[in-house]
Amino acid sequence: MPLGVNTLRWLVTVSMLAGSLGVAKPDLDRMQSLAFSRYGQNAADLVGQWRVMIDDIQGLPDEQKLINVNYFFNSKIRWVGDPEAWGQQDYWATPLETMGNGEGDCEDFAIAKYITLILAGLDVNRLRITYVKALMDGRNGSVSAAHMVLAYYASPSADPMILDNLIRSVGPASSRKDLTPVYGFNSNGLWVGGAAAPATSDPGAKLSRWRDVLQRAAAEGLR
Repeated sequence: MPLGVNTLRWLVTVSMLAGSLGVAKPDLDRMQSLAFSRYGQNAADLVGQWRVMIDDIQGLPDEQKLINVNYFFNSKIRWVGDPEAWGQQDYWATPLETMGNGEGDCEDFAIAKYITLILAGLDVNRLRITYVKALMDGRNGSVSAAHMVLAYYASPSADPMILDNLIRSVGPASSRKDLTPVYGFNSNGLWVGGAAAPATSDPGAKLSRWRDVLQRAAAEGLR
């Protein structure tokens, strides 16, 4: 759903954290303990279900991992705008925060799915958190709104599979005529539109929310 104005401005000069997400030795016991201390038993139980899901899908083909992770978050987390979820206009949540709160905006869904799939063994280079323009029903017809999804590329030039909080099914981008890609990014680079090659693999230091959310996730156990 629509992103905040600050996010749109930031995405024009978006930059990524050099190096991949450091989740080689995650401390998921810490995450579950923090879920209980911060949010209560229901949140700790949800993190427990999330951990079981990650273990269960480790040996599955990539496409089945996408389906399971997309379904998990779309069925467990309620979409709300940032002001309702976080009390501010534009906030990017860690997976723990999203599961603890039980709700979040489109970027929170995309980030949680991205990190979960890496934990499940997917190659980070096949995943891009993608800012798109989405055609949505408005009072006076269709309107173009800022939105964020997660895209999976079997190869750099492949038709990506789209994980979207708006729909529960995972499908190819070519079937999503309502979405126009603007930027895609992961921990290693930035892509413009649907380009196969990154615009840069070292986008520099103009980093705010992406670096911040990775640092907070690391402090919560995803180091």
